[in-house]
Parts: sequence; structure tokens; C-alpha cells
Amino acid sequence: MNSFPSARFCALPLLLLALAALSAAPAASPSKPNIIFILADDLGYGDLGCMGATDIKTPHLDRLAAEGVKFTDFYANAPVCSPTRAGFMTGRWQQRIGLEFAFGYQVEQSRRVNGAWVPEPDIHGLGLPLGETTIADRLKTAGYATGAFGKWHLGYRDAYNPTKRGFDEYFGELLGHADYYQHAYYDGTPALREGLQPVKREGYFTDLVNARAVKFVRDHAAHPFFLYVPHLAVHGPFQPPDAPGTPFVTKETMLHGSRAIYKAMLERVDRGVGEILAELDRQGIAENTLVVFSSDNGGERWSRNTPLFHHKATLWEGGIRVPCLMRWPAKLPRGKVTAQMGITMDLHATFLAAAGISAPSEKTLDGLDLLPLLTADAAPRERTFFWRIDRSNRKQRAVREGQWKYLNDGNTMDLLFDLAADIGERTNLNFRHPEITARLKKKLAAWEAEMDTSDREILVR
Repeated sequence: MNSFPSARFCALPLLLLALAALSAAPAASPSKPNIIFILADDLGYGDLGCMGATDIKTPHLDRLAAEGVKFTDFYANAPVCSPTRAGFMTGRWQQRIGLEFAFGYQVEQSRRVNGAWVPEPDIHGLGLPLGETTIADRLKTAGYATGAFGKWHLGYRDAYNPTKRGFDEYFGELLGHADYYQHAYYDGTPALREGLQPVKREGYFTDLVNARAVKFVRDHAAHPFFLYVPHLAVHGPFQPPDAPGTPFVTKETMLHGSRAIYKAMLERVDRGVGEILAELDRQGIAENTLVVFSSDNGGERWSRNTPLFHHKATLWEGGIRVPCLMRWPAKLPRGKVTAQMGITMDLHATFLAAAGISAPSEKTLDGLDLLPLLTADAAPRERTFFWRIDRSNRKQRAVREGQWKYLNDGNTMDLLFDLAADIGERTNLNFRHPEITARLKKKLAAWEAEMDTSDREILVR
């Protein structure tokens, strides 16, 4: 007969000791969330199913709304591409760095310095100033893997490349609106990059971006990551997916299109969102991943901005109010619709807070962490937002405070709207409430003065 105790009884004391040690140890801190920001280009306020669209199917974006938070009063930092992206990257008003309009073709190439516009003759000479710290810089320093895939539009030169601005990986088109199949602008300027390297790839640009975004999630699922997916779609040229024989875009055909083509382009973006969400589920990390979707400005010619008035490149609501959806199952409520005012640069502060990173002290953020405002049952916090277009061919200024919006459209007259009652900006209440107009104009003037005295860098040559 074996005189040694069985292995089962020998293991029992060891198991009890291990359990005791675990119970005495401090609880492990929750892991940092993954962060994904998907940015559409020129998306109309009413172009998603969850925002009222009936002709475009967006089931995956609608899922974000159903499983998270939908904003009704979210704004882009600007009515055009580059400055909104700069606001997000820096977390500050883009006017502080003199970056107020889109870079590249068909726009005036200049930057505001000391209250005056300084021309930049090189069509690719502008970019996000190199002294600015980006959201990717900050998250990378905190241990995040960082990747950007899509339209950059914050500088064409190598010094401005995403891999120089905090991103470990980049694949996409550097310019504002290149051909979706040929990946070049109409003058032949190549737009596609893999990091710093010019590359050629076969395929529809939105599909290429979607595939790279999914791969990034798969490759980095074991550690916290920040994934930025700034789509070119639904910006022109209006070229549908699954049509590789589409003629190369020219200056004359850049804006040709139809609502049907726009529909197909947006539905391909939505399909990519579904692929990202599916990969999060496969990797078992969806619960602790913050996913945000928005647009860089209001919709343009083939979009649906209903019930807003006007479109991109204006400071009417149709140019600046955009969809925004947030899902973070571990933290955010499910199916919440909020009238809390938000703006693109808030996402910088929100992502830092979600990652447990303190806000910078050297350059105070203008954006606000939105998470406490979304998880509480309190009424929306009143805020004040400002916008400015100061081009030779268009001058507009606007301020929104709570329900009130003041708009100066080319110095024609003072316009005052009660957005709570008149979201379409049809009834000018300036003559009934001149005191409100005066208050908002005073705040706008003070904001402009502050912006115009901000320190700015000399253009990179």
C-alpha cells in the first residue's frame, strides 16, 4: 500500500495559499480603453438612418447609436476639412495657429499671422505647424499603439506626414480629394503613401482604408491602441465602389455625380464600420473600446442636411452641425440621445481623459471632456462656440450660446436665431432681442481678439 498522500490532497493546501494571496493583493486596475475615431468627409447631418435618412442604409452606424450615445447638437470646428482636423489634433481652436481654411487646390493658400494673411505660393506648402502636439503624440507617450488610415489633409510634405506627428503607422492619401481608383489628383500629383513612401495600390480607396483599419485592430488587440480612420468619402470626386473602369477624374468632372453614387459611397463607409465592429467582437475587446464617428463639416451637393439650412463652407447650421455617435459599452449608456453641445476638438480632451492622461499645461485645451456629461443624468451644460470664415470671397462669423445663435453673413445684417425653436434658421429675431445680439457680438469680438493674439509659428519652407 502506498504510504504517500495522494497528489489531490498535497495540492489542496497550495491552492488555498494561492487563493489567500490573491484576495490579499490589491485589485488590478482596469486596462486603458482602446480608442477608435472614424471621420467621414462632407457627410450630411441627415444622411444616416439614425439621423432620419430613408434612402441610405447605414445599419452599422445605426448600431453605434443604438448601443451608445447619439448627439443632436454636435459641431465641426470649421465648415471645411483641414481646420476641423487641426482642431481635433491639437484640442484647441484652429484659429490659434492661424489655420482657418482647407489646404491645397482651389483655395487661397495662406495662414493668418499677427492679424494678417500671409500668402503661401507653394500649393503643397502648408501643414499643421510642427510645434503643435497632436492627440497621437500624447496617446503614444502613454503607451498606445497609434495608427491612421485614410485622408490626412494636414500637410503634403514629409515633415507633416502622420508618421512624424505621433502615428506609428499610416496608409492613405495626403491630399484633400484624390481619385478613388488612381489615387492621384487631376494634375497627376500622387497622393497615396505608406508611411513616408509613395506607393501604388489597386482598389477603391474606401475599401483599402477599411481593410487596413481592420488589420490594425487585429494586430494590436492585445494592447491599448488609438485608431484614426479619416475617410475621404463622401467627399468628391463622386466615384462609386465596384466600378474600377471609372474614368480618371479631371478638374471639370471633379464634382459630377448623383445622389445614387453618394449613397453607394456612404454605404461602403458603413460597411467598413461594420467590419471594424466585427473585429472588435472577434478579439473580445469591444466592451472596453470607445468608438466615435463624426464628420469634418456639413454636407455638400449630394448630401441631405435636413432639417438644417445651407451646406459646407458656410456658417449656417448646414455647414457646421454634424452627426456624432459614441459607443463604449463599459462606460457609456446605451441608446442615449443627448442635446449636449459638443465640438470636434472636445474629442481630443475626451480621449485623453478616457486614457487617464492629464490635460497638457503648456497649451491649455479649448475642448472639453464629454464623458462626464454623457454618463450623468444632469441637464446639458450650456456652452459657447465660435466660428469664422475670413476669405477674400467669403466673410462670415458666428457664435452659438445655448439656444441662441448669432450669424454675420458678409456684413449684410445681424442675424439672430433661436435654434431650439428654429433649427432651420428661418426667423431672424435680432430686432426682437437686440440685447442678446449685442451680448453675443461682444463675446465674438473678444474671442477673435484672443485668437488673433495667439503665438504662431512661421511657415515651414
